[in-house]
Amino acid sequence: MGGVSQSSCHQTPPEGQPVGRRGIKEYRAPEALILIAADRDQKPLVCPSCGAAAVERIPERTLPDDASGGRVTLHCTACSRTAAYIPRTLSRASLPEAPRPHH
Repeated sequence: MGGVSQSSCHQTPPEGQPVGRRGIKEYRAPEALILIAADRDQKPLVCPSCGAAAVERIPERTLPDDASGGRVTLHCTACSRTAAYIPRTLSRASLPEAPRPHH
């Protein structure tokens, strides 16, 4: 593998150090999915890591069916964790195909 060490990516960072890419504190995957699901369902955003109701959404929601098509960033102002996703727009093309009957 060209001498690349795989052990460094699984080390626990020292306490107090920024984690994630570029020093950004990111949610663990299960936490990010919980927060993204709440945002997509238009539910109040509560940080799954620290429990604070201090999650800001950029861009802010404007309409209940808001689908800007751009990147959405969810940031907890209490613990500084961040999650980002691209909202999907539900259209006929994006829905799964109905099962076809077998003859």
